[in-house]
Amino acid sequence: MIFMDSKDSEIKEIVKESYPNIKEFNPAQKAVIDSGFLEDKNNYIIAIPTASGKTVLGVMAALNAILNGGKAVYAVPLISIQNEKVKEFKKFEKFGIKVGKHPSSSDLAVMVFESFDAITRFSWNTLRDIDLLIVDEFHMIGEYSRGPTMECAITRSRILNPSMRIIALSATLKNMNEISSWLDAHVVQHDYRPVPLYKDVLATEEMEIKNKNDVIVKILNTSIKESSQALVFVSTRRFTESLANYTSGKIKRKITSEQRTRFHEVSQKILDVPKKRGSLPTAVCLKLAECIENGVAFHHAGLFDKQKEIIEDEFRAGNLLMITATPSLMYGVNLPSKNVVIRDYTRWTSQGPQPIPVFDYEQMSGRAGRPGYDTEGYSYLIAKSIDEAYNLKDHYIHGEIESTNSKLIENKDAVYKQIITQIASTLAKKPADILEFFSETFYGWQMANNEYLNSYCADSMEYEVNNALEFLIKNGIIKPTPDGLKTTEFGMLIAKSNYAVETAVRLREFASRSNEIDPNQLIYELTKTPDMPRISFKGRKSKEPVRDKLNKAGVFVVDIGNNEATAATLMEWMDERNEYEIENAFNVYAAATRRSAYEASLLVKFFKNICNIMNFYSGLDLLDMLSARLYYGVKPDIVPLVVSIKRLGRKRARSLVKVFGEDLRYVTRDELLKIDGIGPKTAEAILNKYLAINYN
Repeated sequence: MIFMDSKDSEIKEIVKESYPNIKEFNPAQKAVIDSGFLEDKNNYIIAIPTASGKTVLGVMAALNAILNGGKAVYAVPLISIQNEKVKEFKKFEKFGIKVGKHPSSSDLAVMVFESFDAITRFSWNTLRDIDLLIVDEFHMIGEYSRGPTMECAITRSRILNPSMRIIALSATLKNMNEISSWLDAHVVQHDYRPVPLYKDVLATEEMEIKNKNDVIVKILNTSIKESSQALVFVSTRRFTESLANYTSGKIKRKITSEQRTRFHEVSQKILDVPKKRGSLPTAVCLKLAECIENGVAFHHAGLFDKQKEIIEDEFRAGNLLMITATPSLMYGVNLPSKNVVIRDYTRWTSQGPQPIPVFDYEQMSGRAGRPGYDTEGYSYLIAKSIDEAYNLKDHYIHGEIESTNSKLIENKDAVYKQIITQIASTLAKKPADILEFFSETFYGWQMANNEYLNSYCADSMEYEVNNALEFLIKNGIIKPTPDGLKTTEFGMLIAKSNYAVETAVRLREFASRSNEIDPNQLIYELTKTPDMPRISFKGRKSKEPVRDKLNKAGVFVVDIGNNEATAATLMEWMDERNEYEIENAFNVYAAATRRSAYEASLLVKFFKNICNIMNFYSGLDLLDMLSARLYYGVKPDIVPLVVSIKRLGRKRARSLVKVFGEDLRYVTRDELLKIDGIGPKTAEAILNKYLAINYN
């Protein structure tokens, strides 16, 4: 390893021991190190290809800041990446560096964008303690949902903590000069990939193959001969399943007995996930396990989180031949493969099917080639005709990536939230202050520095801000006062949450038109908010069971979609139905039930806070009960039991009540141990709880 001087010997020691596979830095890493980015106090954008070692460069900068007595934040877009990085960075703790998820309690904090944004809003003392911000996947600043959050968090950080240094880790961006000028950053770009990447477009017509799936089978057969792996991107969940099932059936005779044994072990791990959660395997679980018996897995949001983790870990360990996945995996955890196939180059949007951006094509292709395993990576885009292949090659392989533009103003909720934040945090008291903040954002910089837009930049921005202010005042979120603009109590509640303004306004309107709170109606209202994770239908089977469930609950609807499926699922969940039963009842991806129920339980608490602000106190006790029922998935009678006995869970709680009734004060330890799943620790916890009750 080449280091600058040997203060950096401590950094060298930590990197060498934490990343033993790195014997020396590759050309891209050397170019960054030689640029002096460790000693320099300026901001930097490091743009090198996927799998070229950006993380280690970010780590070196973080270690440098920490060893000099500072704190560093490593910001990522997704919780899955956050968990992966925390696990990776925990190795540094043996060197006395505390790693965690918040800078108040760690030297190196790995945070999702939204959590870092929350610090910039109200935890200014914590923000000012941060010496270095590393932004991973920085190119996502141009993404619609998360981009504005990171853009405004960076803007606010630079205002409140101007000495904080920013290092952005990114794929190559077309308009790098524009972005670096806004960030006032030096740029280091390099095109070195440790594993060379070869891109091609394959046409079924030219290969004399009937359909795209058979092209994938051919690629997979080649992978099997070479002892390599394949990662295939398709557009929908159903396509991941059908493709995995198809390819699995085609290759099953080519699996060796040794491979079959390994695949069977992975398959059993997949089936164990629902069993450990008190459910029989769902049809999706069974289909997944069956595909994995032949070394092929599918990966999408309709699986249990633990199942996705197993698939990722086993693929990295070489215990799977292929994964079929939705495009969301391109931004997920590190999951390289020798071969990447992009079968579907269109994506369904509100405007119908649209071609994927060149940038997304590059992100997916960048997964090809495993450092340390492969000497080369291959990315294949599949077309039907020769003419289509020619056009795709021209557009995706030889075409330029799109410019990265701010989506701040396009995202109305982001505009509302930033205005509320600026006023709630006392950073803005009048419209001019808000305009000044927006002018400092990437959006403001792009407008002011665009030769076609700068002439009316100020007028355009003022128009957008005034429209947003009008909406916020009309909805009682902010108010004009003699001392300037201030947030109302309702506005402050929104500012301190991560919920969309639309969610808060919708729930307040629901509270204002309800004389009494109907839990089922509230659940349905929650499913219509943008913050509620939806449970989707698996196919086109009859949706009448969902309608019947809602009708019985007093919720009458005309159209049946994912909102209604989610509401019906949550109601069944609270009646102690498991994922297997819910899937069979409604033909939905029931593995997502727990996540939806968890988020719904938090939204109920948010709704209660809204009711308190509005001085609606009638029936608020019911909300505490509803939140607990959603969180634990239980009927009312065992809520006290699951709440008071940590990790008891609904299945064991129900078993206890069935055998002993609701009063456990006189149950002995030996009697408790006879209940399936009750061990010594749980029995002790139950006895201690009821001993305290008897004592009192």
